[in-house]
Amino acid sequence: MKSSAQANRHDSKEDQQLKHNVTDDRPFRFYDNRQKYLAFVNTCNEKWRVAERASQELTHLRPSPPALRLFDAGVGDSTVLSHLMRAMHRRFPTIPFFIVGKEVSLEDVRLTLEKLPDRFIEHPSSVIIITNLYYAEAPWLMPNDVAKAAALNWMEVPLQGDSAHEFGEQLRGMDEELVDGWQVKANEKSGNPMYVRPSVMVLFREDHRFLLDDVIPKRGQAAGGDYDLILASQPWRSRMSAEFKIRHVLAPLSKSLRPGGRLLIAQSRGDDPGLELVRKIWPDEDPFKVDRHELIKTLKEYLGRSAQKYNFNAGSDAKSILRYHMHTLPTEIGEAIGTSTLFAAWNAAIYVGQIEDERLEPVVSSGEYLDATADILHKHNGIWFNDETFVISKKRDN
Repeated sequence: MKSSAQANRHDSKEDQQLKHNVTDDRPFRFYDNRQKYLAFVNTCNEKWRVAERASQELTHLRPSPPALRLFDAGVGDSTVLSHLMRAMHRRFPTIPFFIVGKEVSLEDVRLTLEKLPDRFIEHPSSVIIITNLYYAEAPWLMPNDVAKAAALNWMEVPLQGDSAHEFGEQLRGMDEELVDGWQVKANEKSGNPMYVRPSVMVLFREDHRFLLDDVIPKRGQAAGGDYDLILASQPWRSRMSAEFKIRHVLAPLSKSLRPGGRLLIAQSRGDDPGLELVRKIWPDEDPFKVDRHELIKTLKEYLGRSAQKYNFNAGSDAKSILRYHMHTLPTEIGEAIGTSTLFAAWNAAIYVGQIEDERLEPVVSSGEYLDATADILHKHNGIWFNDETFVISKKRDN
């Protein structure tokens, strides 16, 4: 999940590089530090809830040869993607998969590769592509800039053997290539991570090369676009304007749909104990200002006449809102709550609320956040959060 706060020590090389490039007068990026991110992912079930919601979209798809085409607009640690691939195999067991995952984080690419060996065993007719290109480029696997396109780092990785163990060994052995291809730098204006070298990594089973000849993308060819399903889970910082989110994310993703294709978006909503906890410390905090209705309205305006090609489904709150929880044992929320549980709940709240580190320091030093967290956990017998989802689909030709 790339659209939330992340924590303090043992930074990855990527994080250290981002910190080095960000000037002192620029706000510290909410995902520049891995620890809050990993703590949130492993203590809350948001990714599984999003994956379950995304799996529901499969019933609407009508893939056509040569493959079912999926774009994951922010792979993260690949929990969502691996779950969705299992659901895809169950529904389309004999159809080849063309899957593109956008991910700028080197550490998340590593975590993704760890989850893929089993996927190539269950569904061997899969071509899985990982890229660090921007949203306006990644669906088509090609940088927009001519010079960057000429310097594109294209890695074709045919996996040898027929076991998950063999595939896993080969993918673990690619670390040097990953470090070279997934270096980042900070945008001088926004602090957003940007790729140093545009990279595309194409993974498939060598023993299925012949069968997948029409599916495996070729360097220099416009092999992307025309997706049956696009998943955009937390693809932006919540505080960014609707115009920014449309121009840089939703518009290019919408344009990469095939007729009948569907784009599912999930973003934080608030109105939950997590935001209640944040407001105990910062009463005026309002991180989720742009809801799905405003995003759809702005996208229609941006697309102009082209908006007629799409259906926009905001859904009712009952259908749109997706609730997820922080995991706790039945005995953890008692008269005395363990420090680890308090830390996990506080971390989840500031992660989702995207609170920058410089704002946290005085609060953590005073210790008041622990009492506030305990109050919320007692009041709600735990802590939970709301996402909202909506769908943009491209109308079919017939």
